[in-house]
Amino acid sequence: MLVVNRRSEVCLEQNKKFKNTIETEEELRSIIGFPSELVIRKVITDLDHHCYDFISKSPFLVISTSDNLGFCDVSPRGDMPGFVRVLDNKHLIIPERPGNKRIDSMRNILLNPKVGLLFFIPGLGETLRVNGKACLVKDAELLEKMAVKGQKPIVGIGVEVEECFIHCAKAFKRSKLWEPSSWANKETLPSAAKILFEHAKIPNSSVDKIDERLQESYTKRLY
Repeated sequence: MLVVNRRSEVCLEQNKKFKNTIETEEELRSIIGFPSELVIRKVITDLDHHCYDFISKSPFLVISTSDNLGFCDVSPRGDMPGFVRVLDNKHLIIPERPGNKRIDSMRNILLNPKVGLLFFIPGLGETLRVNGKACLVKDAELLEKMAVKGQKPIVGIGVEVEECFIHCAKAFKRSKLWEPSSWANKETLPSAAKILFEHAKIPNSSVDKIDERLQESYTKRLY
């Protein structure tokens, strides 16, 4: 069964729940202020050796896309450090490993090539932001270079870099994301299987069956 595109059901009328909103950048600037010279000047348009090094050490990123109507999506990508291949100072490629076949990010890229990437390195508070234009790559020779355990990516997401810059660590310091002492007890964490069971409401299913399906996917279908 094809995944129903629920975006067609979304009402475009402004949400009336929020009454006192900011309507212009001028008003926003009057509240927030202006960036410093360092923040303005830190943006570069090419991947330099610092960006190469950061990406080579990053095992995880999130990719932001939107369709031609502006409906947005953010999706994670992860593998061993260096899984994203930097081709030159303007181009990189992200391997697309087997997933749930919703292909939200890739469908969006076909409609609107603009993407935003956020690279993470575990334990490091600063992140690397990369913005640019994406395309879907099926070049067998290029994809073969990103094979893992003999399995090459299904396709790749190629990105032409337009700007990149380091983002400060304040969000990580406030959230204490990398500090194990702040992590919740595993027994109190949300259950993905239970959430899927209650959201999907598939007949003749159960939390246990969905959990078994997830574990099978995690252990046998990563590549």
